[in-house]
Amino acid sequence: MREPAKFMMTSLGVNEIREMFLSFFEGKGHLRLPSHSLVPENDNCLLIINSGMAPLKPYFTGRETPPRARVATCQKCVRTGDIDNVGKTARHGTFFEMLGNFSFGDYFKREIIPWSWEFVTEKLGIPTDRLYVTVYQDDDEAFGIWADDVGVPRDRIFRMGKDDNFWEVGLGPCGPCSEIYFDRGPEFGREGFMESVTADEDRYMEFWNLVFTQFNKEEDGGYTNLAKPNIDTGMGLERMAVITQGVRSIFDVDTVRAVRDAVCARAGIEYGSGGSADVSARVVTDHVRSVAFMTADGIIPSNEGRGYVLRRLLRRAARHGKLLGIEDAFIADVAKTAISVSDGAYPELREKSEYILKLITNEENRFRETIDAGTEILKSMIGALTESGGKSLPGADAFRLYDTFGFPLELTEEMLSEAGLTVDKDGFAAALGAQRDKARSAREESTYMGGRDTIYDRLPAGMTSRFVGYDALAAGGTILAITRGDGIACRAEAGNEVGVITDVTPIYAESGGQTGDGGVIRTETGAVAVSDCVKAAGKIVHIGRVTEGFIAAEQPARIEAEPGRRLAASRNHSATHLLQKALRETLGAHVEQAGSRVSADRLRFDFTHFAPMSADEIRRAEDVVNGAILAALPVTTEVTAPELARKSGATALFGEKYGDTVRVVRMGDFSAELCGGTHLTNTSLVGAFKIVSESGVAAGVRRVEAVTGTGALAWFRRLEDTLDAVSAVLKTSRDGAAKKAEQLSERVRELTREAEELRARLSGGQVDDIMSSRTDVGGVAVVSAKLAGTDAAALRVFGDKLRERLGSGVVVLAGEKDGKSSMIVMATDGAVSRGANAGAMIRAAAAAACGGGGGRPNMAQAGLGDASKTDDAIAAAIEVLRGACGAR
Repeated sequence: MREPAKFMMTSLGVNEIREMFLSFFEGKGHLRLPSHSLVPENDNCLLIINSGMAPLKPYFTGRETPPRARVATCQKCVRTGDIDNVGKTARHGTFFEMLGNFSFGDYFKREIIPWSWEFVTEKLGIPTDRLYVTVYQDDDEAFGIWADDVGVPRDRIFRMGKDDNFWEVGLGPCGPCSEIYFDRGPEFGREGFMESVTADEDRYMEFWNLVFTQFNKEEDGGYTNLAKPNIDTGMGLERMAVITQGVRSIFDVDTVRAVRDAVCARAGIEYGSGGSADVSARVVTDHVRSVAFMTADGIIPSNEGRGYVLRRLLRRAARHGKLLGIEDAFIADVAKTAISVSDGAYPELREKSEYILKLITNEENRFRETIDAGTEILKSMIGALTESGGKSLPGADAFRLYDTFGFPLELTEEMLSEAGLTVDKDGFAAALGAQRDKARSAREESTYMGGRDTIYDRLPAGMTSRFVGYDALAAGGTILAITRGDGIACRAEAGNEVGVITDVTPIYAESGGQTGDGGVIRTETGAVAVSDCVKAAGKIVHIGRVTEGFIAAEQPARIEAEPGRRLAASRNHSATHLLQKALRETLGAHVEQAGSRVSADRLRFDFTHFAPMSADEIRRAEDVVNGAILAALPVTTEVTAPELARKSGATALFGEKYGDTVRVVRMGDFSAELCGGTHLTNTSLVGAFKIVSESGVAAGVRRVEAVTGTGALAWFRRLEDTLDAVSAVLKTSRDGAAKKAEQLSERVRELTREAEELRARLSGGQVDDIMSSRTDVGGVAVVSAKLAGTDAAALRVFGDKLRERLGSGVVVLAGEKDGKSSMIVMATDGAVSRGANAGAMIRAAAAAACGGGGGRPNMAQAGLGDASKTDDAIAAAIEVLRGACGAR
């Protein structure tokens, strides 16, 4: 064993350690890969990437062939299993970086164990007398290598059981592991290694886990040896920085500390008191890091899946900011620091910074609005609970606040505590568990990779097709395999539905948002009409029907793509690139592609933007695209390294996984994107471009649909036909149709108003029915009702009549007509003087039913986004009234 280091460790920054690790393993023949997106690809087991090996599972299972047998990465990861402990301890965090080196059937224990020791002791300079090692209890081979080859004293090598040193997840690849620990000194715990580790003390910090994937766990629970064992290691980057920098926790290492300091500066506090302020500072620091990276990878706040994780993290950060005394929106400012300290290793943070900051700001402001409404509801609940003599808020009510208003349980507890009350946590946990069980049950049963195995997974991983369709629409090749139904077939005859895999194909398989080509496969004995082409288990599969004769495996074949379908799809794909650039010019640099669908018929483009496009913006974007078409720009492609492509200005896509080479598609000096799809040779071949719809698909994401070429011509002709038909009905010319329609529309409005007044006059009996339901809330008379077939205008008529009949009180009405739900609250002057506020009531009601609205203390109205929650909206409004009047 090498002599213990005689010098102090050099303090190394997070960015330095990352580069040292990747460079070290490059020197050992490893391919350095950039971090994969936090969004898993084809893995339903995970919402978010949570380990270094997670994105590489297809290589370990043999579904895909790795770019090299040796790979090294630094993977960004998010884990939220211990989210409630974040901040309360200095150990827990949701965001971290995992350094890892991987061998896919290449080297094994005798290589990685000495390499790990070399890197830790020689490259990082960690003293050997402060290092300890654990191995699996039955792994004599690893023990021997550590003791005999590396020279670690046997009394520093500890055998541990399956729970600690054997890695497995369900069925599939698994194996023993060996972990390396660093002794932080007596101030962190007792001296005995096993005693301290068993007691979960912080003295001996595990920082590198070497997993020896040498077995396969079978369905019967037994283990078989893998033909080619693998290596999967993981070193926590922040943990290693704690060691080399000699600090107490991950929140004290350089990059994380910079974010923490930004939080403290904004709050005007000094970190280190050990109190609740430190807890909140750590929560905000950690969560802002997660939010920045998740947003950069295209995750959008929502109420389900990974979007819900993002929303929860962002709202917890906002909540703890308030606890620190920060009253205005602040998370985007802190995120600027999180971006600046990591954008060298993760350029997407810098490239998408404008979008990241805008999304964060919008979501934080939205949370502040909903939390204000939730506060009003909780106040009314507290009032009712106190009045009834209760001491604990039911868990179901606490969960409704949490689920509907995003109201954190800890805030509910805090407000209840101030009133001398508690919350039924068990009831809350039961309601939350029921919701999670419902979400889990909706997921499909899955395998190790998170999806059901298909027939294509049973084919050899090395069976692949080479796509040659960029340069040709026809090619000669050989049929490698045929699938029919759920089986693999040697041959297929006329009438059979088949999947055909060939060694070479010019037919494009659906990927990157572009749909697959059609075409034909011909052999000496038969032909297959290809209706679609997809990728499955790393293979290109031609889906179709045998139309004549028969085909057989190993037959020579001629494969031809359908020219017209390819041209139309290429036209739309090239137009999509022009559209992205046009949207950035028209709307701003925050625009990023969030998804696309390109077919022969039309194109669909999803992009990040926070408001509907105006008619003028749509027209300007169309003008930019059509200008590029008329400019007849040459379309060229080149294959290069990802880094070189980025440096040249090429745009990469959210969450896209790139190999060691990428294809760059350039359209003159106008556009450059990383893209594997098919394109035209000149922008003039697009012909024409027309946006046919613009809509919202999620918070912060808009969708444009457009047509090109012959599709655009067909759209204009349909528009002409429609205009001619309208002109005929209106008995006027095309030019006069708009004016005539406006005149008729005004007449319809007049008649509608007359009809509404008549309907209101004729419904005096309904007014009597509503008046009979009159109740008293805190001394204020209240009438409320749901009125079917009643729009907002009619609600106002009803409200005025009811308010007049009441004399003094509050009217709460909801109506629905033609699929639109609306709500109105009216309060008399007397009710307002007693504390009623129609504006506050309507805001709470709208929040409860996913709507929006506002108004004055005596009259307010709102649209309700979710008609099924109308009863909740009425109840929410009355709860606010109860709280307001009960407090007087």
